[in-house]
Amino acid sequence: MSQWMKRFLFVAMVSIVVLGLAGSGLKAATEPPAEGGVLPQFELSVPEDAQARAYLGLPGSGKFAIPQIKARLVIIEIFSMY
Repeated sequence: MSQWMKRFLFVAMVSIVVLGLAGSGLKAATEPPAEGGVLPQFELSVPEDAQARAYLGLPGSGKFAIPQIKARLVIIEIFSMY
């Protein structure tokens, strides 16, 4: 087998693996969690408004995850905008 053919096969195999992994992640991200399931991890920006930050019990700036909100119960309303 020629060097060109080996290189082509290598690039093709890597491309298939990368696209396969990306596709499986995309599928997981587009499906809602099952009823009673766990919400996937994601980060949100800390609100700029000091009152909103204090209400949520969050530090000054940057990103935060839902478990960082200081509350016994957190209700998340998700809108699907098209």
